[in-house]
Amino acid sequence: MTLIAAKWTIDDYHRMIAAGILCDRQVELLKGEIVEMSPEGEPHAYCSHEASLYLTELLGKYATIRQAKPITLPNDSEPEPDIAVVQRLGRDYREHHPYPENIFWLIEYANSSLEKDLERKSKIYAEVGIPEYWVVNLKRLHLVVFREPLDGDYGSKFTVTEGNIQPLAFPDVSISVERIINK
Repeated sequence: MTLIAAKWTIDDYHRMIAAGILCDRQVELLKGEIVEMSPEGEPHAYCSHEASLYLTELLGKYATIRQAKPITLPNDSEPEPDIAVVQRLGRDYREHHPYPENIFWLIEYANSSLEKDLERKSKIYAEVGIPEYWVVNLKRLHLVVFREPLDGDYGSKFTVTEGNIQPLAFPDVSISVERIINK
């Protein structure tokens, strides 16, 4: 006998949130599945917060830096990336979370969630055309950069541990890898 998991739409998910069904759970919607989020340890919380402050200093007049807030994707996903660098749409975000076309790039900090962030989330983000996705590996203190979404995967993937990187959306801005990793 084959078991088939029930898939949820974004509307279903929002109704569950509104009804209070998920109020005591740290979850996100990934491809129609409600998935538990790993608890944030001290390194994760510290590093993502410091990087968010740094990116706000660098990009504050060009973009909004959202920390651990949902984004809404058309593949029945509503993840909560650690950092989302998005268009400055102000009050529009009272009506909806950022959509793929509003997102410059996403950053996840990963320790226990490393496999999910490198594999599953990278494919979800590539599938909807997020142009750039970064994963900070907190175990090894390096940054994995995904670029060029194509056919549900990223065509470019590289790892850096030091120096500077220019995000695709802001090629004139130089970002310190050490400040993102918080070495």
